[in-house]
Amino acid sequence: MTNDLIQRARLYATEMHERINQRRKYTHQPYPVHLKAVADLVAQVGCEPEVVAAAWLHDTVEDTPATFEELERDFGKVVMTLVAELTDISRVSDGNRAARKEIDRRHLAAASPRAKTVKLADIIDNTRDIARHDPRFARTYLPEMFQLLEVLTEGNTKLYQKAQRAVTECARSLGLDVPPALLPVAVRDATPVSPLSEALGQMRGLQLFTESFSARSIFEPLCSFDRGVSWEQLRESFSKPGVGVVGVREEGYLTGYLLEEDIDDEGGVGEPRGFASLQLVSLETPLAEIIHSLTYHSHCFVTLEREIIGVIGRFDIEKPAARMWLFGLIMVIDNLATGAIREYWHPSAWQELLTEGRRSKAEALYLERQRRKMPGTLLDCLQFSDKLQILMDNDGFLEVLGFASVKAAKRVVADLESLRNNLAHGQQIANADWPAIARLARMFEEASGAPGVTA
Repeated sequence: MTNDLIQRARLYATEMHERINQRRKYTHQPYPVHLKAVADLVAQVGCEPEVVAAAWLHDTVEDTPATFEELERDFGKVVMTLVAELTDISRVSDGNRAARKEIDRRHLAAASPRAKTVKLADIIDNTRDIARHDPRFARTYLPEMFQLLEVLTEGNTKLYQKAQRAVTECARSLGLDVPPALLPVAVRDATPVSPLSEALGQMRGLQLFTESFSARSIFEPLCSFDRGVSWEQLRESFSKPGVGVVGVREEGYLTGYLLEEDIDDEGGVGEPRGFASLQLVSLETPLAEIIHSLTYHSHCFVTLEREIIGVIGRFDIEKPAARMWLFGLIMVIDNLATGAIREYWHPSAWQELLTEGRRSKAEALYLERQRRKMPGTLLDCLQFSDKLQILMDNDGFLEVLGFASVKAAKRVVADLESLRNNLAHGQQIANADWPAIARLARMFEEASGAPGVTA
């Protein structure tokens, strides 16, 4: 049974990370290579199967479409809780890198010794990779790890010593003489938002996306019952279209919630789930933050004057307001790409970067527009993905777009193209396109916090 738990966690984590084609940033190895390294370190010091399983799963909620609710359903509450302790809780809106890292550090400080053990293994594997392949970023990362190690002393002693040694040795190899208890403020603030997000932030009108699209646009009233209500009433409520969660009241106050999976077919009702802080949003919370919350949980809950009045699930992203918002963001990126190509490429130069088939399609559309006496150039007739492909030919634009390699960029472009097409053709987006949705939302969050955002 215990080996079965680890095996199921390994298969699940591998499938989820492969589904989004996630790879290690520097080596481009399949991401499960890192997960295996972390799980092996944890297993070598004799940790329980639940901890080894959590090591395999530690990045699934943060990086893939998986939610905490799904982990609890498939692997139990112990494993889910460990993964929750290991998952960053900060948002882009919480401030700069230093502020966000401090929030996540406090979150880990309150974690269990078993979760801290997994984090130590994660640090060991990441530290060597970063120091070897990205010395520049390592000068930011290593001091942060010294700070983080201060709150991980309750983890496994052997792994703590190994992590401390790895961070110290890598720091010294780069000429950084940083004592474990010290994190220089100058280094702490070194990493800005991504260049693409900064470019988005400079665009006039971007604030419209914050002010006009919020939780108010897509939330639904939350159906709720007093604790102890009959199984039949709960089952009837869940049988209604679109109801995937109900609130639970005690003495008139909402204190938790139930998902449909908490109600079995034999009359049993599970314990109500508590509301996590990341699940609580206001009516004016921007859609970008809503998506951030839904990346971790299957639902978030809308509050008014500290009382929960509504609920938002992933499928509420299918609503017109959310789809308009997403399509608008894609159009903003499209306009940025068009402007960049027009400014930095001669027409004959960028045309050579397209395949004959893609160029022929653009030329056919251009001729048709001319026949109809419609304004525009051949560049305006390119597909969204064609424009991004042209930008990817230039290493400088790869960096601006936030990609470590052409291969990584191509995966993201394919995801964004899929999202754009499904939005344009009225197809569902909440499941298959969630990684692209989360990426767009994060870009927008960063851009909204970048200097120069104007109304």
